[in-house]
Amino acid sequence: MVDNARKAYFMGIPMKHVSLVTLTFQNSALILIMHYSRIMPSSPGGRYLTSTAVLMNEVIKFLICSLVAFHDQSNRDGPHTSWFTTATTVYNEVFKTDSWKLAIPAALYTLQNSLQYVAVSNLDAATFQVTYQLKILTTALFSVSMLGRKLSARRWVSLILLTLGVAIVQLPSPGPDASGEGTKSTLKAIRDLIENRSATYDGIHRDNDPASQMNRSLGLSAVIVACTISGLAGVYFEKVLKGTSATLWVRNIQLSFYSLFPAFFIGVAWKDGAEIARRGFFDGYNGVVWTAIGFQALGGIVVALCVNYADNIAKNFATSISIILSCVASIYFFDFQLSMQFLIGSMIVLFATYLYSKTDDAKQPAYVPLEKTTTEPLYPPEQKPRLERVGSLRMNLAPSTALGISSPISERPRSPALFAKYAGEKRDD
Repeated sequence: MVDNARKAYFMGIPMKHVSLVTLTFQNSALILIMHYSRIMPSSPGGRYLTSTAVLMNEVIKFLICSLVAFHDQSNRDGPHTSWFTTATTVYNEVFKTDSWKLAIPAALYTLQNSLQYVAVSNLDAATFQVTYQLKILTTALFSVSMLGRKLSARRWVSLILLTLGVAIVQLPSPGPDASGEGTKSTLKAIRDLIENRSATYDGIHRDNDPASQMNRSLGLSAVIVACTISGLAGVYFEKVLKGTSATLWVRNIQLSFYSLFPAFFIGVAWKDGAEIARRGFFDGYNGVVWTAIGFQALGGIVVALCVNYADNIAKNFATSISIILSCVASIYFFDFQLSMQFLIGSMIVLFATYLYSKTDDAKQPAYVPLEKTTTEPLYPPEQKPRLERVGSLRMNLAPSTALGISSPISERPRSPALFAKYAGEKRDD
């Protein structure tokens, strides 16, 4: 099934290439858009509340996966099955007796999404992309401790290099020079031109408010906790689902459904309930915010397509390319200062990612010589009368065996037990 999936095409292009390009674009664009949505000029009431964005992300993902699961089930049921029967089948698959086990990873993923917003609000997109690769380290450690897996020496070395690279990236860089501080980025210039701003527009004090500036320590803490939660949730998810046969879309529906409860009751109702009641649920929303929510909702689906149509090495290669694109885009749009330690750390992280995902060389199968090239007849010649009782069953025997004689040539081995069953005798061998 995997081989057939990897031979699929979309408009003449292999789905492997389509999924990898989509994943690369999605990874790069998502972080850039999320980062800009948190630093762009806010509305008069303030910026949008991230708890509402997390809830809308799960709602959209739930609706998309439900539609796709219904469509897949409808194709399996055939054109003569009613939509109600198909919907009932999907419902029974989603809400099986053991589906509640997914409530734990769903809650963890919801917390991870919330921490991602905190991280991109306080780190530039390139630094976030590189640091977020620590999820490879946490996933490996949880796999060893929870699933009992053993990692090769090469992978342990890659994990050490990954940690070292992220540490180098997080080293403080020298502050920008005076000319860099006064230079506007391309994105800021375009935004000011479209909105007809000047250095004295009414909202300039909000954009330059020190309280709204990025807190690097907070962002780093958020991304480390998010990586830890990502590794724990992924390994737990794998442990729970071992041996199950539910489809990919059904699992995504279950995760999204159980994510709605912590996203609403903890994030929306408890954390930001009073603020939402005062400002409204969608206050601060605009096209950028909705785009960020949409890209985040499609993220899990794109990764699933990559796993289905490509492989883990190609997926990690796409992730590495997205890191480079995010770095270039951050320099162009957000005046990101590319320091030497960031460049060295990023190269180490990319190499560690490649080293970890590299598969071991397949061992060549050993040649085992055949000890005997001829088969002895099942019965000696003196038992020929007994063979006559099998009648038409002789056609299922090797010619020399049916005739009760030895053959000098190699013959296909037969089953003595099967012959004995129909010949009416019991054999010890």
